[in-house]
Amino acid sequence: MHLFSGFQLRDWLLANDPALSRLRMASRVTLAIVLSFLILLAIHASILPLPTAAFGLGIVLSIEGGIAVRDKGNARQLVTRLLGCVASLAIVAVAAGLEDSRFLSDLVFLVVIALASAGRVFGPRGFAIGMFAFTSYFMGAYFRPSLADLPVVAIGPVVSVLVGHLVRAVLLPDDWRRDLLRSLESVRGRINQILFKLAAIAGSAEVGDADRQELRQLEDRLKEVVLMAETFIPRPPAGVFDGAADPAAELAIRLFDAHLAAESAIVLSFQSPPPFALVHAVIEADKAELATYEGMAESIGDQPQSETVRALLWLGEARQQLTQAIDEGQASSFSGIDTINDTAQSQPIDFSFGNPLLRSALQITLASAIAMGFGLLLSRERWFWAVLASFLVFTNTNSRGDTAMKALSRSLGTVFGIAFGLGLATLISGEQAIAIPVAVVCIFLAFYFLQISYATMTFFISIVLCLVYGMTGVLTLDLLKLRIGETVIGAVAGTAVAFIVFPTRTRGALDGALARWFQALRDLLGALGEGKSSFELIALSQKIDACYRDVTVAARPLGSSWSVVTRPGQIRQTLAIFLSCTYWARILAKSYETPDADDNLNRLIAADLALIDDAAPRGSACFLIERKASRTTGRHLPLLREGARLGLEMIGSALERLYPQADVLPFAAGEAIARSKQG
Repeated sequence: MHLFSGFQLRDWLLANDPALSRLRMASRVTLAIVLSFLILLAIHASILPLPTAAFGLGIVLSIEGGIAVRDKGNARQLVTRLLGCVASLAIVAVAAGLEDSRFLSDLVFLVVIALASAGRVFGPRGFAIGMFAFTSYFMGAYFRPSLADLPVVAIGPVVSVLVGHLVRAVLLPDDWRRDLLRSLESVRGRINQILFKLAAIAGSAEVGDADRQELRQLEDRLKEVVLMAETFIPRPPAGVFDGAADPAAELAIRLFDAHLAAESAIVLSFQSPPPFALVHAVIEADKAELATYEGMAESIGDQPQSETVRALLWLGEARQQLTQAIDEGQASSFSGIDTINDTAQSQPIDFSFGNPLLRSALQITLASAIAMGFGLLLSRERWFWAVLASFLVFTNTNSRGDTAMKALSRSLGTVFGIAFGLGLATLISGEQAIAIPVAVVCIFLAFYFLQISYATMTFFISIVLCLVYGMTGVLTLDLLKLRIGETVIGAVAGTAVAFIVFPTRTRGALDGALARWFQALRDLLGALGEGKSSFELIALSQKIDACYRDVTVAARPLGSSWSVVTRPGQIRQTLAIFLSCTYWARILAKSYETPDADDNLNRLIAADLALIDDAAPRGSACFLIERKASRTTGRHLPLLREGARLGLEMIGSALERLYPQADVLPFAAGEAIARSKQG
């Protein structure tokens, strides 16, 4: 059989777009825009003429309805959309009423921005309604509808809300069973990618630095989709399954095993690359060849190559179990797993400045005011673009570093998008039959890439605007230069405010993420002596996994090219240490069995807790320490025996490396630990 015969296009797509979530969101937004525009166009042509503002609001609110409405359940989403529609109509009426007093209108716009930003303290619904209100005032002030036009202008928001709900609830609905199946297929696809990379390095004397880095990147990508898949598996209100007889618990264990087996294959391959024929057999699920290697693993004995073979065999078995779960899901749509209603309690609303959302609201309002002032100096008619940029660079950011990165992404995306869009619009000038489909494709691509590249999204949106300007006959080089200038003003204003007013330092955000990670690890180690069930231990290890993801997100700006702390090598080394601990925590959770009396294990637990107590208060200082690159020592890692003891030892070894001193470990001299994971 051919090595890649099992790697199909669907597997590739699911591996790169877990659960097809980006494809679905882009399709929803694009379909909502197209349907809303066609309905409004039909009304305009056959019933009554509609002003431009109706079309503008219909399109913009279709976008917001697709990306800002995040409530769980169709009923909640419909309520949010209707409230957003009411807010939109009221805001447009205010903008129209204040049209004759531009100064007062500008001040009210700032009030709307403040209220829309502060509304985020109310959760997803407050966020969505705030976005509806902001974009509606933006469009109202931009198109300047008269009070007499308001009844027909209202048709735009109403149509967009109804069409948006139709698309979300009927045409492209949420379905956790389908999403669970697709996410499991994505997990299998990313395991396949790991196997193909292992096949590429198979038989080598050692794994080079570039290959190690690529495998770690694949490991992170696998972790990302596993975390997504876990969110689709219904769990009891307490979050812990009662027993393995539960179909959901069985599926969760299969997913956990597949993840752990893939990571173990990477860890063991670092010390001893696997045989090519074995990787091939795992990919092709060649039972005869796998049986041969099972016997070979026993005959090799306790050697590094033997452990690598065992890890690959384990991965092959776990992959087969995962494939079986996928086949069962395709056949029955996981009918044996019951839906569990969302019983999450609403969080108390905090209106103090201790709430980062309120501090962010003040930042956004101040940045918008600065952008408005400088934007007006550049243009009385187009200053809205500056305010839009300053508002949006704060969305979904956790620190001033995040904000600066987003501002830079928006500026670069706008510049390159306009450059490309100008040429494209000039090339197809007057050809609306070509321009309209191209614009639709660009809208789809913009929102397909939104979750992974804000610059790419801005690039495609800028192309769409160039095409629209071209079709409406207002495309000029001066207009595009003005848009770039206003966007840069907004981006700079947002960045400046993020660094000066209530600044959330990148290291501050990282400190918080690290505190949660250390606490999660402390909880797992503390649970070992409390007789917790294996399901509880696994749930605690999964919490560590989720906290590690937060650490990687918070640390990302530290290694960026603009940062004062530009040490990407050190950042990667430190993240590798936390990744190591996270991995060995899962080994520990899977392998640990409550012993009758084991002073050695208790001593190891106590030593690890002491290391946590020492490292946790130092926060992110560990990311600024230069470390020597390490390599695997002579000792190999017998994962399949004494997994709990080894897990505790390796956690301790990794924690020691956060603040390296003398080459001394917290264990006895005979227990020197191999440091393969960080190598």
